[in-house]
Amino acid sequence: MRLFSVSTLLLFFSSSGLALQIQCYQCEEMTHDCSTPDFIVNCTVNVQDMCQTEVLVKDDGTHYRKSCASSGACLIASSGYQQFCTGKLNSVCITCCNTPLCNGPRQKKPKSCAAAVTLGALWLHASVLLSSVLC
Repeated sequence: MRLFSVSTLLLFFSSSGLALQIQCYQCEEMTHDCSTPDFIVNCTVNVQDMCQTEVLVKDDGTHYRKSCASSGACLIASSGYQQFCTGKLNSVCITCCNTPLCNGPRQKKPKSCAAAVTLGALWLHASVLLSSVLC
């Protein structure tokens, strides 16, 4: 059995099209949303597969932290801070997403569309469960 170095494997994945790299906005403790081209970074290939956003409400206003993150670390952090995400003073909200530049400015969606997507996802999930039981 032959051992490959990390750089060899990364080169293989990159040349085979299997490398996963996204771009995210990145900033530290900004008092305005840093979703501008100046703050776009390339995340580490096959390691940082999510974008993370932290919104902190402090005495002097709302502060933003945005960065690349690994899915495990981001999901653990976001679930650990759910109880502190109140929108009030000293609130901390952490969100994760996995598409390019998804931690940028919020897109407003019509509520009926969001409800339809949620119902569609539930229907798909129920269909998959049902087919796995029947087959």
